[in-house]
Amino acid sequence: IKQMGIRPLKGVLLEGPPGTGKTLLARAAASYTKSVFMAVSGSEFIEMYAGVGAKRVRSLFEDARKKAAHEKCSAIIFIDELEVLGGKRGSHTGHMEYDQTLNQLLVEMDGISPNEEPRILLIGATNRVDMLDTALLRPGRFDRQVQVGLPDKHGRLKILKIHTRNKPVQDGADLAEVARATFSFSGAHLESLCNEAAILAMRESSPYIEKRHFMEAIDKVILGEKLDRKPNLVELERVSIHETGHAIVSEVLEMGSVSSLTIVPRGKALGFMRKAPQDEQYLYTREELENQIMVTLAGAIAEEIKYGNRSTGAQNDFAQAWRITKQIIDAGLSSLGVVDAKDIPSDLLYGECKNILAKLELRTEKLLKQRERVLLEIADYLLEEETIGRDKLIELLN
Repeated sequence: IKQMGIRPLKGVLLEGPPGTGKTLLARAAASYTKSVFMAVSGSEFIEMYAGVGAKRVRSLFEDARKKAAHEKCSAIIFIDELEVLGGKRGSHTGHMEYDQTLNQLLVEMDGISPNEEPRILLIGATNRVDMLDTALLRPGRFDRQVQVGLPDKHGRLKILKIHTRNKPVQDGADLAEVARATFSFSGAHLESLCNEAAILAMRESSPYIEKRHFMEAIDKVILGEKLDRKPNLVELERVSIHETGHAIVSEVLEMGSVSSLTIVPRGKALGFMRKAPQDEQYLYTREELENQIMVTLAGAIAEEIKYGNRSTGAQNDFAQAWRITKQIIDAGLSSLGVVDAKDIPSDLLYGECKNILAKLELRTEKLLKQRERVLLEIADYLLEEETIGRDKLIELLN
């Protein structure tokens, strides 16, 4: 480092959604570098009394230096929820305490000398970088901004292996399949999933955690606990045709995309079709986005085919369909061409969204009417069994 004339980093900012392991990374960095680790939350510094926050910042850095000098030669200070402490100055009307506390943090960071021991490294964590003051983010303070995103399929498999090391998992329970089925799960979600699967196995007095325990635990983590209240038979029939509509359109448009469907009520959902994406995807074509919209519309259209009307059960589906339609327009994939969403007149935006959705409704209706017999048969089977796994769904579709 001396030979290359490198100035050691003063701060590292970890940015990412909750539960992705930002605190774990900071703790691991302290262990790896044999440093003193001091963890605090941004909310601990803010008080109604003037000067208390600034004093706590000074005390934090003083304590870190003393502990590092006494025990080791370096210290890592980890501040979680940094946006509380480091919010943009002037945005807290009538309360200068926030600004004083942030000023003190900036002063302390400037006072970190790269050539003096004990060495201090500040690691901050936030999921709202847009709220942070620009003075914090300039080079010489938080030199590094590290994205700690949701794990991909390979990462999820590694995390599942860590959290099942102390659990009796049956040999047939394929963790790779569980990793594939848990798209968009964070590390915290996966830890909870393994715990819930173990609880389900224990309740059944099973000596091993089986694949079905993991699959039920996925639904439990996503939606919540099973509800004691049950919809009446008429409602259950409607829910079964709704979920079957989602599943058929999803399988036709992308084979292998459905993991299971159920009409067992959980949380706020009366039924649920769980998707199992084959691979992680970050870019979408217009056709792929249209397919997603068709899947969301399929539940309500399936109801219309059987009953001649729709229900309020499709409210969330329609909200999702509208959001994806706006994404098509924002990405410049619509007939409007390349546009800035802020500059489009509201009536033009509304009209374009309506046109896209109207065309996709007709395509979805045609696709389901061509398979009306199998739609009704699978819905009846789902009503009887309450849950259909992937293998049974493919058998019924064939």
